[in-house]
Parts: sequence; structure tokens; C-alpha cells
Amino acid sequence: MNTDDDLKGGVTSGLGHIMPAGVDVSHGPILYLEGITVSFDGFRALNDLNFTVEAGELRCIIGPNGAGKTTMMDVITGKTRPDAGTAFFGQTIDLTRFTEAEIAHRGIGRKFQKPTVFENHTVVENLELAMKADKRVRASLRAKLRADDLARIGETLALIRLESEAGRLAGTLSHGQKQWLEIGMLLMQEPKLLLLDEPAAGMTDEETARTAELFKQLAGSHTLVVVEHDMDFIASIARTVTVLHEGSVLAEGPMDVVKNDERVIEVYLGR
Repeated sequence: MNTDDDLKGGVTSGLGHIMPAGVDVSHGPILYLEGITVSFDGFRALNDLNFTVEAGELRCIIGPNGAGKTTMMDVITGKTRPDAGTAFFGQTIDLTRFTEAEIAHRGIGRKFQKPTVFENHTVVENLELAMKADKRVRASLRAKLRADDLARIGETLALIRLESEAGRLAGTLSHGQKQWLEIGMLLMQEPKLLLLDEPAAGMTDEETARTAELFKQLAGSHTLVVVEHDMDFIASIARTVTVLHEGSVLAEGPMDVVKNDERVIEVYLGR
């Protein structure tokens, strides 16, 4: 049985996944949506949506435009309040009760399609600015970093493969490198759940392949929900794929099963 100290520090589940500190996933998924409905001027963007993600999972979301993918992420991050339904982060954090900032502080990080980095600062400075810290204490980039802060920055640079670009201005990076830097900035905030919106969009084939490797490396120690239209990219990383259509889950399962589902072929993949 997990103790309170286990949950604070993070423990390994029976599946080999890391249970994130501060989020109780000992008796259920890290993300749980039930009966979520969202309407905009009479249009149901989400229609009685049920969706769960386990800790350490790499979940892929696909679906046609208007399927509700963005609205679902808006609900998870507190940008949109559902008209009905339940949304929990772990066992105890009711996402419908918190603001976007509060949800981010509790461990949900979101990356939009277009990378957002501080272009006039170096790669290292971007990671430092993103670090979870009291900005009143770290009032400037000249603030002295602790040894463990420097170690985390170094580990993140290695993970996103930007060690050789550490002193380079972020604005001079390639599109793919900016995407990796922003993912690194999210990781510096120590999220338990990462929501990634079309991360491979605009990347070269080589950058896309490296991004796939990064996501597979992160899975297990992190939980990732990836929304993407690039089916080759999805196929390269997918473990479980959820297909949204008209605000509800149309199909869910391994990629080979989903892509041969007649309903999915009809509404999204085509013949």
C-alpha cells in the first residue's frame, strides 16, 4: 500500500509506471473525464465525452476537424468550463474547480501547435526562465542557480538534444528545434501530464523521427496526450489511439485496430 510519503515523492506502480508526486493515482487513472458536455451557441463541441488516461501512458488523439480535440484540452486545462460532466486529475483534483494557472501549477502542461519561446534569449536562458521557481527571488537571469538547478537544465538539454545549441539565441533555431525547446521548457516546470497539440506539424522528416524518439523516451516517467493529424507520426509512437468524432469517442484501441475500424475509415481516414 502506498503511504503519503510515497505519493509525495513518487512511486513505481505495478505496471512499471511512475506515479507522479502530488497526484494520487493509486486507485485509478491520472486523467478521468466522464459525461463531459460543452456547447457553444447551440453547437455541442463535446457530447457526453468519456475519456481516461493511465499514469505513464502515451495516448494519441485523432479525429476530423471539429471533432472536439481542442475543446477537450481546453476543459482539461481550465480554459473552458463544461456544461455538464466530471473531470479529475488523479483521484482528488477536480479540474472544473480551478483556473488555468492553478491547473498548470498542479502539474498539467500544455504545448500548442506554434512554438512559443523567448527568441531574444539563449536556449539555456529559456530553460531557466521556465523553471518552477519563485520569480520574486529569481528576479533576473543573473540570479545564482543551485547545483541541482544546473543539473536539471543539463539533463533537459540532453533529453531534447540541444546541448550543442545551449548558448544560441532561440530565435535562430529551426522550427523543429524550437518545438523541442518548448517541450524542454514544459519539462522544467515538472508537469505530471503533458498535452501536446500537433507537435510534428511543420517538421522535417528527420525532426519528426527525433520527436517520436523523444516522446517514447518520456513515456512511463511522464504521461503524454498527443493530438496529431500526421498519421505516420501517430503510427510510429502509438500505443493506444482515441478517435474523436462529433464530440464523443468513436473508437479506441491499438493503431492497427483503429485504422481498420469501418466507422473511423468513413469519418476520418477515408479509403
